[in-house]
Amino acid sequence: MPRRRSPSPSSSTAPRNRTPQPVRVRQRTFGDFVKAFLAFVALAVLLVGVPAALAMTAGWPFPETFEPMEWLRQDISVSTFLGILTFVVWLAWAQFTACVLVEMKAALSGVGVPGRVPGAGPSQLLARQLVAALLLVGATAASFTPSLAQLGQTYDDNQRPTVAAAQQTPGLFAQQQEQAAGAAAAVAEQASHTEATPAAAKKQGDTKFYRIQPPEGRHHDSLWEIAERHLGDGRRYKEIFELNKDRVQPDGSRLSEASLIRPGWIMEMPGDARGGDLVEMPDDAPEVSPEVRQQISDYARTGDGASGGGDQAQGGDQAQDSGSGGGAAHVDLPRQRPAPETGHADLRRPAPDQVATPAQDSSSFGLPEALLTAPLLAAGLLGALGHRRRQALWQSAFAGIGGRCGMEPPTPTGDALDVQDALLVGADPEGVRLLDRSLRGLAASLAAESRPLPTVYAAWMSNGDLHLQLAQPSGKPPSPWQLGQDQTFWMLARADAEAYEDVDTAAPYPGLVSLGTMDDSRLLLNLESVPGIVSLSGREEDRAAVFASVAAELATNGWSDRMTITLVGFGEDLTALAPSRLRHLDGIEALIETMEAETRQRRGALGAAGHDSVLTGRTGPARHTRWAPHLVLLAAEPSPEDAMTLAELAADAGRLGIGYLVGTGSGDLPGAAWEMEITAEGRLLAPLLGLELDAQLLPAAQRRAVVELFTDADPEHGPDGPGTTPPFLVDISEQGRPAVYARLVGSYEIIGLETPDGERSALLHEALALLLLHREGVHPRVLSSALWPRGVTDDVREALLDRLRDWLGTDPDGTPRLRTDDAGRLTLAKSVVSDLDVLRSLYHEATQGKGVDSRAVRGRLLTDALVLVRGPLLADRPEGRYRWLTHEIVDAQLPLLVADTGLALAEFHMEKNRAEKAIEALNAALRTAPADERLWNELLRATHALDDPERLTALASDLVTRSGARGLPPRTEALLDELLPTWRDAVAAAG
Repeated sequence: MPRRRSPSPSSSTAPRNRTPQPVRVRQRTFGDFVKAFLAFVALAVLLVGVPAALAMTAGWPFPETFEPMEWLRQDISVSTFLGILTFVVWLAWAQFTACVLVEMKAALSGVGVPGRVPGAGPSQLLARQLVAALLLVGATAASFTPSLAQLGQTYDDNQRPTVAAAQQTPGLFAQQQEQAAGAAAAVAEQASHTEATPAAAKKQGDTKFYRIQPPEGRHHDSLWEIAERHLGDGRRYKEIFELNKDRVQPDGSRLSEASLIRPGWIMEMPGDARGGDLVEMPDDAPEVSPEVRQQISDYARTGDGASGGGDQAQGGDQAQDSGSGGGAAHVDLPRQRPAPETGHADLRRPAPDQVATPAQDSSSFGLPEALLTAPLLAAGLLGALGHRRRQALWQSAFAGIGGRCGMEPPTPTGDALDVQDALLVGADPEGVRLLDRSLRGLAASLAAESRPLPTVYAAWMSNGDLHLQLAQPSGKPPSPWQLGQDQTFWMLARADAEAYEDVDTAAPYPGLVSLGTMDDSRLLLNLESVPGIVSLSGREEDRAAVFASVAAELATNGWSDRMTITLVGFGEDLTALAPSRLRHLDGIEALIETMEAETRQRRGALGAAGHDSVLTGRTGPARHTRWAPHLVLLAAEPSPEDAMTLAELAADAGRLGIGYLVGTGSGDLPGAAWEMEITAEGRLLAPLLGLELDAQLLPAAQRRAVVELFTDADPEHGPDGPGTTPPFLVDISEQGRPAVYARLVGSYEIIGLETPDGERSALLHEALALLLLHREGVHPRVLSSALWPRGVTDDVREALLDRLRDWLGTDPDGTPRLRTDDAGRLTLAKSVVSDLDVLRSLYHEATQGKGVDSRAVRGRLLTDALVLVRGPLLADRPEGRYRWLTHEIVDAQLPLLVADTGLALAEFHMEKNRAEKAIEALNAALRTAPADERLWNELLRATHALDDPERLTALASDLVTRSGARGLPPRTEALLDELLPTWRDAVAAAG
């Protein structure tokens, strides 16, 4: 039986290391001469024929006299219009002629990137292609221009700079903009200096090159796989791209897109690249043919101005690290248009222009973009939904709801299914974890130094770093935090955030909530610290989308402990997301009455505790007093009188930990401290605060679908509770033998397929496991985000799916075993099953099928089901993989299913007084579900049936030892009191 082999570092499905072979240089053909002749004719017509025809028919464009006032008094006639049109044509000809001259000069002089003629994008691109065709038969053509296939691309795409300039820092105050601009300019100057240094300091002998290999079968080489083989991380393909972008290749073309590479091209590699098919500098590679050595030497000379990308990134990190040790630290500001970073990953996904992100992937199949681009909101909703579903499972298993039981939560459909997929793709739980640890770590460090928490107005997550924007300077931050662009910014780098561990301290800033993004920077506003009311104007439906996003994230985020969120004028259905946090009030009158009472209560409590604000109650000696924020989201526009009343209440709200976000249609809310506007295009504007964001929204359709997911997961939802029928039943008879059988319960084994060789074997096994656990279908984006949580390009994902299809093969009728349904989701054929499918089917048939009317059939089916259980799900899964299981409930379903099977089989045996058989079945189930109280209680009953007090005492002693300091569960303790009244004395005597 084929068994799954653990991947070894030496195995690889990538092309074996080979000595690079020379690529045959393309010879000029008769077609090239024809193209050159036609280009010459076209240039002659455009440069000579057009002005000659204009001079003969319309005359010269310049007037005979210069009398502007006389021209203005003339009537506009046909001749005047023709004269203007003639002048425009002459101007276009002059611009095109200038483009031809610029391109000719660049081609003949060997300049890699010609100068740009202002306003002549399409004209200069046409001139470039004609000149390239004309010079195609000459020696200079190979070093001149990309092929004619790029005619449809824009000129700006070819001229995009490698590193963007640092721009203005986003801030919350208008007076900070001038300071931020100066600081950003200084960073840009320093970045330009460090950019040039590595290129000049690079030693020639340290340079490595790689030659793109020809395809093997259906597999084509890609920068991702090159980086994975030789740099150890596919995400480092960006370094290879930056080192080789726009450099002339041996066939005369250039690398302009990371996904478009050709066999025979040469790639300069970062200095730490390793692998047998790399070529050092030509003099160190005598086995390479002279022609190839010459090509590499020629290519190396083109990199004087373009190389250094990889070293630049490393140098930047080193500069930052060295700066943190003493003196003035080098920090990366939250710029509006950050330069591409390779040293730190964002707390979110990779940058949109570097990796296929959820919002830009062309294969989204209509997934809601609002959730794909909201990683913190999606992570919170996904975590809360998983907790709700697990809670429903346990309540059903322990009969917490009268008469209801069931192992299978309902499978979402329609919009709810699309939203669930979007949550799986867009969620960034790692970013939430780092944000939470960073904030709590800061609070713990300040408490250790007996320093109060500073008031934080906002947090920026930018280029992997976390920037806290303070209300006022608060001194030097505790290590590893650093001062940011000025005294009002504290910054923590991603590498330092990852070093934090969980600490037992209160969440310092639970009121932070995402409002949107400015380029690659995400803004989180601290609603509880705003000195007054925050108003939001705009259309009602647009305001509602902002309010829903804010409410959903506050209710489910992972960086807060406790809070109260009061919704007024919207969101009554949102309370299903977090009933303990969200509450809905009917109107403004009830809100004012509630907040007047709470404001008085908080003022009195602060005075009695001796605190000047709630922040001092969260850290320091009194950190046990955890002042939870109360955030009010008022979507209904208040009257002027009510608005002034709210403004009076909010005047001291920042000190009390109360925040107000109030909607208004007019844009003028009396008493508002900060004013924001949401536009119909989804832009969040706050001109006085210097903000213009792409707003984070939760539109009405997605809000309803999210609420549907939570209400369906509620065990009290619906008259019949959760369904009990598995989503996929298999034929358990002899005729139903599958073609491919995967054993997931225990160690992972596959029967019916050859084990793939090399490094891709682990990916294929993981992809198949995900599909087997979701028989309803898996969105391709969900599959790729599960296998590559930090992002992957489309071509790598499609290559994996092709290999998975080839590996699974086809059924005897020729139908592929990996299919795509009408909605674009990946599904498996019925001939591919897992032992979990069989286990569910056996239990269902025993308890709801043929086993109901036949005791013998029931006993046989339950025994067969328990035999399948060999341990926990995917017991031998390698570390670092299968992280998507944290979003699944199968880890909770499987122990409950095994426990139910063991209980049913024990009941079957106890009906015939076979206590030993029942104990054997219960012990088998306990190996997979050791924490199930029901199994231990039945084990006590079965052991008591043996009438062996010593054995029952030993079991009770074992249970007491397992329970530890928590003690026995109340029901288990009551059962022992009934079965063995002297168990306490007996356990104490036994030690």
